Amino acid sequence: MNISYNWLKEYVDFDLTPEEVAAALTSIGLETGSVEEVQTIKGGLEGLVIGEVLTCIPHPNSDHMHVTTVNLGQGEPVQIVCGAPNVAAGQKVVIATLGAKLYDGDECFTIKKSKLRGVESNGMICAEDEIGIGTDHAGIIVLPADAVPGTLAKDYYNIKSDYVLEVDITPNRADACSHYGVARDLYAYLVQNNKPTSLKKPSVDAFAIENHDLDINVTVENSEACPRYAGVTVKGVTVKESPEWLQNKLRIIGLRPINNVVDITNYIVHAFGQPLHCFDADKIKGGEVVVKTMPEGTPFVTLDGVERKLSDRDLMICDTEKPMCIAGVFGGLDSGSTETTKDVFIESAYFHPTWVRKTARRHGLNTDASFRFERGIDPNITIYCLKLAALMVKELAGGTISSEVKDVCATPAQDFIVELSYEKVHSLVGKVIPVETIKSIVTSLEMKITNETAEGLTLAVPPYRVDVQRDCDVIEDILRIYGYNNVEIPSTLKSSLTTKGEHDKSNKLQNLVAEQLVGCGFNEILNNSLTRAGYYEGMETYPSKNLVMLLNPLSTDLNAMRQTLLFGGLESISHNANRKNADLKFFEFGNCYYFNEEKKNPEKSLAAYTENYHLGLWVTGKKVSNSWAHADEESSVYELKAYVENIFQRLGLNMRNLVVGNLTDDIYAAALSVQTKGGKRLATFGIVTKKILKAFDIDNEVYYADLNWKELMKAIRSVKISYTEVSKFPAVKRDLALLIDKKVQFAEIEKIAYETEKKLLKDVSLFDVYEGKNLEAGKKSYAVSFLLQDEAQTLNDKMIDKIMSKLVKNLEDKLDAKLR
Repeated sequence: MNISYNWLKEYVDFDLTPEEVAAALTSIGLETGSVEEVQTIKGGLEGLVIGEVLTCIPHPNSDHMHVTTVNLGQGEPVQIVCGAPNVAAGQKVVIATLGAKLYDGDECFTIKKSKLRGVESNGMICAEDEIGIGTDHAGIIVLPADAVPGTLAKDYYNIKSDYVLEVDITPNRADACSHYGVARDLYAYLVQNNKPTSLKKPSVDAFAIENHDLDINVTVENSEACPRYAGVTVKGVTVKESPEWLQNKLRIIGLRPINNVVDITNYIVHAFGQPLHCFDADKIKGGEVVVKTMPEGTPFVTLDGVERKLSDRDLMICDTEKPMCIAGVFGGLDSGSTETTKDVFIESAYFHPTWVRKTARRHGLNTDASFRFERGIDPNITIYCLKLAALMVKELAGGTISSEVKDVCATPAQDFIVELSYEKVHSLVGKVIPVETIKSIVTSLEMKITNETAEGLTLAVPPYRVDVQRDCDVIEDILRIYGYNNVEIPSTLKSSLTTKGEHDKSNKLQNLVAEQLVGCGFNEILNNSLTRAGYYEGMETYPSKNLVMLLNPLSTDLNAMRQTLLFGGLESISHNANRKNADLKFFEFGNCYYFNEEKKNPEKSLAAYTENYHLGLWVTGKKVSNSWAHADEESSVYELKAYVENIFQRLGLNMRNLVVGNLTDDIYAAALSVQTKGGKRLATFGIVTKKILKAFDIDNEVYYADLNWKELMKAIRSVKISYTEVSKFPAVKRDLALLIDKKVQFAEIEKIAYETEKKLLKDVSLFDVYEGKNLEAGKKSYAVSFLLQDEAQTLNDKMIDKIMSKLVKNLEDKLDAKLR
């Protein structure tokens, strides 16, 4: 938000430079990004002085120019050739001296000594449009006789440079969305730093009802959406261009002046944060304003000429026949004040933030009014701003105040009562702040002390501070005004977030696995939990109906909470691949979020929502690239499988005690799932489908693994790490060449083998697969190696043959396998 330095000084007294003001505001939480000098007139009238025309004679070589001598207030008079028809001796005029720069839009020209039709000219006598104080070019500016030659033009016209401070207003600081709101905070800073200051605002004591010639009634049918609505009429106004001072105020903060009535409402919203609207009173049918909702689908044309379909949850400002305005958001096409307007009805209201926010999002509108209403304005400044607006309309547009102030207030806004303990202040701040300092800070922030004890204060916090309703909020305010730099951070911090038990174990294991993956060449990524809901459209594995949607999304790209880590990783892969970095290994720890409509419970608002912690792995591109010692090698899903199995092994889980099976869904083209024997899924991994990769413009295969970290932690609760001596007895390896159906997978052979011999069989591995000539149709050959070892003795041939015979028989019986 743009804040004018000079405008700020109208409300709070200070002698700080613009840069010092910016530093002060930043120190108290109103971060100021930049300070820019702005001139109300481009060039600031530098090099222009008031002069007196001493002589004026016709130019000898021209029928319309004159040769003048001009007194500039010091030194010898100068000769200037002037082509204006109204120049004459004895006039007080504005002179652009040699070297002065004049501006015409973005073009600039410098006044130089020149000859005009053979006569020397040492300056220029100026017209209004040539120096930027008006639009008249019919002749030169003729000043009153009391103008003093030699006076700088910028002093004569009271032209002062202003400075615009770009203040970043956080969503919780609705109270600071105006010049007066910023002034309040600056005042508290100045008081705390013992600088002379005072806080003030314009008086409205002059407000008086002059007649009752234009009485417009107000009816509020929806007091939930509109807790307060006030209005007053001004009759006999003249809508015209605003005076220069008002136009300059608006231009400096980036607003375009429109007319005096509209400019007054824009001035007040930026001065005090209260949005206003001036209706053409003659267009209010039935002499009544009704605040209500309209039926679903009612068409309404807004000020921008767009026809919108209203919701039955859009609060409208209506007359007795039709809607005129979307309350707190946008005016109707025919609701405002124009040059033909003679009588106005000024609206000043407090609308419920949630109603305004939902309506603004529904119609895709974002205005100065909605920006403030949806954050929560001051409900107690409504009447003050209404009276100020009426007085300004009367001053700048004429007319008479022609009705009572109609103030419909369902429930007056109450102060927030907060109990503040000194002990808690010292505990949270980390330093003992003197009691008198605490009292000074809270009172300078317009909080009232209603009760005081040795232990603390009872405070009445004004309702415009919607972000200060608890003692910790008050303490935050105290600390920011006291100064973060005035509080030393202790060398030893006592954390209230220390983790114990399972959480501590989980964190340690995350670090352990992360180190393992980094050692394998992975890079850790951290993606936004917010994602695009469009990724989930039409999906079965992650249905869009299970998305946790945002009520107030920043954009359609960030409008839902993620159900899976997959898409964030694919965004990272796409980003890197588009920058010639396609050989990637990523991992990410993060929460995934789910919504289940069937679990909705009015008494438990969070019953339908769950979140699970996951670990995602992504592998794509080449495993080996551009190596002199090794040919290029593409990454494969088997490489990913090894990483997943190594993670399980590092966590203490034996793959032999888990169930590995095929997985078919719309995420993977081919995949496996890993489950506990109780049916809890621990992980899935496989090849991402081409359809998904195409959506992310990824050409290479991507291998993805999703590990449910929460279930993994449950699965290892009973795991105990034990150590045994390395066996002194040799291991024996036996190989089998098995002819089996093509549908049979190695996992089935492995499972049968371990079930057959649980004690002595240490490892089963597949070292060759053959399909082709000399095999029966529909068959393939697996070469499988079995490793046998006894911890207590050396195995003999009889024992080995017995085990192998049993293995062969079970494989024949269960898989119809044959030895080759």
